Amino acid sequence: MKVIITGGGTGGHIYPAIAIADELMRRDSDTEILFVGSEIGMEKDLVPECGYEIELISADGFGRNLRNNVIAARRVIRGRRQAKDIVAEFHPDAVIGTGGYASAPVVSCAERMGVPTYIHEQNAIPGKTNKFLGRNARKIFLGFSRAGKYFRNPEKHVVVGNPVRREFALKERKEARKALGIKDDCFMILAFGGSQGAGRLNREMIHLIESNRDDKNLCVYMGTGSYYYDAVLSELEDKGIKPGENLHIVEYIHDMGEVLNAADLMIGRSGALTVAEVTACGIPAIFVPFPDATENHQYYNALSVQSAGGAVIIEEKDLDRETINRKVQELRNDKSLLNDMRKKCASCGTVDAAEQICNEIEEDTRAFEENGKRRKFRKSEGAGKLGRDAGTEGDAEG
Repeated sequence: MKVIITGGGTGGHIYPAIAIADELMRRDSDTEILFVGSEIGMEKDLVPECGYEIELISADGFGRNLRNNVIAARRVIRGRRQAKDIVAEFHPDAVIGTGGYASAPVVSCAERMGVPTYIHEQNAIPGKTNKFLGRNARKIFLGFSRAGKYFRNPEKHVVVGNPVRREFALKERKEARKALGIKDDCFMILAFGGSQGAGRLNREMIHLIESNRDDKNLCVYMGTGSYYYDAVLSELEDKGIKPGENLHIVEYIHDMGEVLNAADLMIGRSGALTVAEVTACGIPAIFVPFPDATENHQYYNALSVQSAGGAVIIEEKDLDRETINRKVQELRNDKSLLNDMRKKCASCGTVDAAEQICNEIEEDTRAFEENGKRRKFRKSEGAGKLGRDAGTEGDAEG
């Protein structure tokens, strides 16, 4: 089987895509998988690190600035040409889109070429790209059931949850803590503002660290995001606080499964991937949704877990120096409540989403082929790598 997986920009689109690819390869090591992402997204680094081949195309979004939109339009047009050539050259049996700018031209081209396409929407409120692509996709996989009302053709909807890598369910607490050097009797907080970091959350965590600087039984593991890393270290240094045994400051958390399973409490944004990983591990959470997320979708992602009793939402407008610290101490001092939250959080998790997606795709592509709908690519299609427009950003910048 040959599969193109496309999507990216942030970890929320990339890691579910990688989880799907991992499951396909686990089932059949002869599966050929090609990722297609954008030249400016995180996928250009994350996908090769996970051992997969990736082709990069020109892609962009539109805003309010006219000049920027003209540049973006040129990138999009070039990206469509690149996508068409990639699909025609690779001859996929299926194309799976997980959202992000790059997925639109690839999935659209595949549809026009008669290739069966599928999309996965991670959030409770879908983005524009997936809303558009969902009209012709053969299956629409949903991370949250709430998202279904934004798509037509409910017969195509399959609620599966969000795919997470298998290590999230396999890590043991003691093993994870030993690997990280965290003492068994420490109350460990994981603070994480998403793949790109969160300035406001970082500031509030600095206040929490300062307020508890003498507490030897409190450990904080904080992922700042690369943009904020130096500033966080500098501000802590100004307060006379240095990372050490009970304070770990990193730009990006690469082994999230290990760190999450070591934690007693997670404090962070509520992107779809974060919510999926937290619930897969059953870690009680304080979610601070990003207030500017499209249609406030992070709030609704978090609401599903809060409603079940596995998390607490603190909206950014309600944050002050004491709010998070007060809630942390409340949960830390009530082990019964924290254990109850752990169970209820885990009840919201899905560890087999990738398996469900692959089951559906394998069954549907078989039916597609048996019905004689498989498109036969012509040899003339696809210019090949040398014939493809592999223009640089300089072309678009003019």
